[in-house]
Parts: sequence; C-alpha cells; structure tokens
Amino acid sequence: MNHLGTKILKTDRLLLRPFELTDAEAMYRNWASDPEVTRFLTWPAHSSPEVSAKVLSDWVGQYEKPEYYHWAIVPTEIREPIGSIAVVGFDSRIGQPEVGYCIGKRLWRHGYVSEALSRVIDFLIGEVGASRVGSWHDPRNPGSGAVMRKCGMIYEGTLRQADWNNQGICDADVYAILAEEWRRA
Repeated sequence: MNHLGTKILKTDRLLLRPFELTDAEAMYRNWASDPEVTRFLTWPAHSSPEVSAKVLSDWVGQYEKPEYYHWAIVPTEIREPIGSIAVVGFDSRIGQPEVGYCIGKRLWRHGYVSEALSRVIDFLIGEVGASRVGSWHDPRNPGSGAVMRKCGMIYEGTLRQADWNNQGICDADVYAILAEEWRRA
C-alpha cells in the first residue's frame, strides 16, 4: 500500500477536501447537531459549535499522517461541508480500509454520499493500492446499505450483535468491494 493521506478529490458535483478549523459552524449546523443523523453512529450529536470545533481540531491535527484519510463532503453549488467520509479502520495485513460516512438529513437521497463513496473507493484502490474496501451498517439503517450497493460493494453477511452505536449493541451488515471487482466495473 502506498499511503497518500487525505488528498483533494473531485467529482462532477463534489469537492472532497481535508477539513479546516473554520468548518466548525457548518459542521454543527449541517449534520453534527442532528440526533437523527447520529442515530446509528458511535458519537453523540454535538451540543454546540464549540464541540464541533474541538472535534475538528483533533481531525486537522491528524492530517500530517499519510495513513489518515478524512474528507469534508462539499457540494460545489453549496460551497460548505454537508458531511464527512473517512477511513475509520484499517487492516494493513490484507490491505483493507474500512470507510464510514455521514451527511446532513436535508441532503439525504440526493446521491451525494454515493458519489463521495464511489470516488473514495476509486482513490483507495486505484491510487493507494487497497486490495479491498469494506464498510458496514446497522440493518435498521437500510439507506446506508443502499449507498454501498450503488457503489459496487457486495453484501457479505450480517454479524450478529457485533457492533455498537447510539442505539446500543447492534448487528452489522458487512459490505466490501475487491480490487479485481473494481477493475472490472
């Protein structure tokens, strides 16, 4: 694997870029303060823009590491972050990054997350050299699985009571795309 860090990535409608400290207000307003957005995540909704600023400070401090991948999802017509997508786990033995994402509720079902995930998969396999890219979701959040399938990820099974989120202990529907599947697509 050739770790490249959080490089700027573009799609037709999106700019995926490193977060900046000045993104705190947009982060708080657009997704991090909404309990419905964080319902199936592992962190609670932010109680203030200051909490978002503290989180961003930690993220921004990680960007010097070449194995750190965390992007702000910025639609070109909106020009501010509406969500995030990141490598949330990494198994270097098999070259598998695991990707997680979230986006503000008002922009659900606009295709932004699918577009971002597809571009991140392209980057992780095509440039970083991952052998597979994985992700998972709580089965009670089927929209997340739809995003994964739309991006060519294949459902591999459900791990029973194998994860935890703001709903407590939960099952995890596991998806992945192998490098050879990505090359054929």
